[in-house]
Amino acid sequence: MLGRERHVFDDLKSLMASASPEKSGDQLAGIAASSNERRVAARYLLADVPLKAFLQEALIPYEEDEVTRLIIDTHDAVAFQPVSHMTVGQFRDFLLSYEATTEVLTALAPGLTPEMVAAVSKLMRNHDLITVAAKCSVITGFRSTIGLKGRLSSRLQPNHPTDDPEGVAGSTLDGLLFGVGDAVIGINPASDNLDACMRLMELFDRLRQRFDIPTQSCVLTHVTTSIQAIEAGAPLDLVFQSVAGSEAANKGFGVDLALLREGREAALSLNRGTVGRNVMYLETGQGSALSAEGHHGVDEQTLEARAYAVARAVDPLLVNTVVGFIGPEYLYDSKQIIRAGLEDHFCGKLLGVPMGVDVCYTNHAEADQDDMDNLMVLLTVAGVNFLIAVPGADDVMLNYQSLSYHDIVGLRHQFERPPAPEFEAWLKRMGLIDKSGRLAPLSPSSGLSRNLLSYKASA
Repeated sequence: MLGRERHVFDDLKSLMASASPEKSGDQLAGIAASSNERRVAARYLLADVPLKAFLQEALIPYEEDEVTRLIIDTHDAVAFQPVSHMTVGQFRDFLLSYEATTEVLTALAPGLTPEMVAAVSKLMRNHDLITVAAKCSVITGFRSTIGLKGRLSSRLQPNHPTDDPEGVAGSTLDGLLFGVGDAVIGINPASDNLDACMRLMELFDRLRQRFDIPTQSCVLTHVTTSIQAIEAGAPLDLVFQSVAGSEAANKGFGVDLALLREGREAALSLNRGTVGRNVMYLETGQGSALSAEGHHGVDEQTLEARAYAVARAVDPLLVNTVVGFIGPEYLYDSKQIIRAGLEDHFCGKLLGVPMGVDVCYTNHAEADQDDMDNLMVLLTVAGVNFLIAVPGADDVMLNYQSLSYHDIVGLRHQFERPPAPEFEAWLKRMGLIDKSGRLAPLSPSSGLSRNLLSYKASA
């Protein structure tokens, strides 16, 4: 009972959906709470659910879904033991306590399931999500070390409508001049054609070698195309793939767990990393399972958390949620986008996943760039591993709005968050930042700077 009304929930899946903050995607799926009163009633009940219940009642049946099997079969009972006696509400209190240190949360991560972390997030305010995520540390490496405390990395995204080499190179050089790109130089190719993707891989590798840049590149093509490129001798650094939280949704992306592992093994065989061997780059986003008709009646935020179990299984360098990219059908306005970004970052980090965020929206959503400013600041405070930046905050190929190169500069200065240490040292060698870490005026007498500015893609 809540007030004068009795609320009944059929099962744990229904309870989780009703406890979720309002999302247009859950409304579209017909599983959202019908009123704020019902949402509050669901949260009261959810707070009293034992964490162990998520090991006993699968939201998507074990027999029907390989992601569920992955979650259950790889659960670390020893790591779970310190919180195994807790309810969801008690777990929330623990996460916000002094006892939940970075070291404790790191050790706990293998013992948590996506459903557990999704459940506790539903009881937390935005500030709670920020506070706990800021205590989590997930460090990965390839040619640069990502996720170190007190640092903010960035993906340089030089997308071009026709993959024109000079256009791509120009956007890339522009980003490097702003000190962007230490997480990855990652392009969404206009074509998934193998030859076109290999040309882009070769372009980035020539640029990296020419200036000895300690970063990694990635052409965000399908994992099967990446495997073919590796077999053809392409200079591939990272294997990319979009993933989701159910077997059916992953089939919609043309992948399964075995294929992801095959892609990882293929990339590892190249042995191109210098400071680490994390070779996968994965993207997710709330609503993807619903759009693929693979949601099984589970709310979109819980499904998103399940995608992080898929990511965790292949030990990625980078994972990011493209939080507002799918559109207002799934996240209607800025309030929902901001909440989803904080939820995704919190859930990923608590599960031990190296989380970044594409702070973005589409032009038909009820959001604008001021809203993205709010989210990028909140995520920086929360210790996000990396953010994505595109020229002028406007992706002219994918036709959506993200962050700009100068946004990354502003965040680094405001919060004193330098890039990855290897990349920071390179920026200093190039004369692109001064001793204080500020962008430095380019000296006409600097040979390195002249070479960078005069670089041609065909060179």
